[in-house]
Amino acid sequence: MRRLLASVLLLAALFLPTTGFAAPALDTTPRIAVMSAYAPELVVLLAATRDKQTYSVNGIDFTTGTLGGKKVVLVLSGISMVNAAMTTQMLVDRFDVRALLFSGVAGGVDGGLHIGDVAVPGRWGQYLETHIVRQTADGSLAPVPWASLPYPPMGVFQPSNAYVRREGKAEPERKFWFAVDPALLALAEKLVPTVVLDRCAANRTCLETTPKGVVGGDAVSGPAFMDNAAWRDYLSRTMQARVVDMETAAVALVAEQNRLPFIAFRSVSDLAGADPDTNRINTFLGLAASNAAKVLISFLAEMPLIDRKN
Repeated sequence: MRRLLASVLLLAALFLPTTGFAAPALDTTPRIAVMSAYAPELVVLLAATRDKQTYSVNGIDFTTGTLGGKKVVLVLSGISMVNAAMTTQMLVDRFDVRALLFSGVAGGVDGGLHIGDVAVPGRWGQYLETHIVRQTADGSLAPVPWASLPYPPMGVFQPSNAYVRREGKAEPERKFWFAVDPALLALAEKLVPTVVLDRCAANRTCLETTPKGVVGGDAVSGPAFMDNAAWRDYLSRTMQARVVDMETAAVALVAEQNRLPFIAFRSVSDLAGADPDTNRINTFLGLAASNAAKVLISFLAEMPLIDRKN
């Protein structure tokens, strides 16, 4: 009888639909999620977090605690878009996340931004969601017939709108830009310009200008470290991008799919190809990461509690 029951349970596990499966919750306290891409960006935030407890899932550490007076869960997204999307969804599935905040560094694209400045863009796009298009015999480009094209190409690279699936709709929506939460952006407009930012790195290398916080405008992400003057000019001219990074637009997409408020704080660590000699991220990574973290902590302290998910 026991063997028969075991066989029935095994067959049920193999053949019954798994719709509705949910990952086990690691913590049920309502929290604000704080993300960074890799360790040098998160170290300042972890150091400032009290009452820490760490959970590990598939090699990814999630740390709960209190930061800026708020209950938080901190995690490294991992570098680049796929890692960022995967980790964000894992975070949402396993914790009671009420909002997503991202802190880290970026390449400066806007000519008005300098190393150390902290940008808080109003929306994010995936500039390397792209078609590599065919060139005809006369050298012209032949975009693929089904392409949804928001911007002109850069060489053979033709930016494309992302596919976004919507509940109740048979066909996905095509869109390029993912907006941050308007209420969080309004708070950032009041707060961010008032935060005093550091001008000198730990190695005593100091910037020519005093860093500032800027809010609004557009920014882009893609799965490539971007250090090319021509591409920098293209992103500035065509998309009016202020900064470029490798994760934030993916997090913004996941936040939108899960109806979660989202905002990102990205400090300029280099000029994405316009540095006068070599890329200066190795010199100013720590300074930029610290400035972004300083703004995020100040923001958390003023951020209202979010009672429930949208």
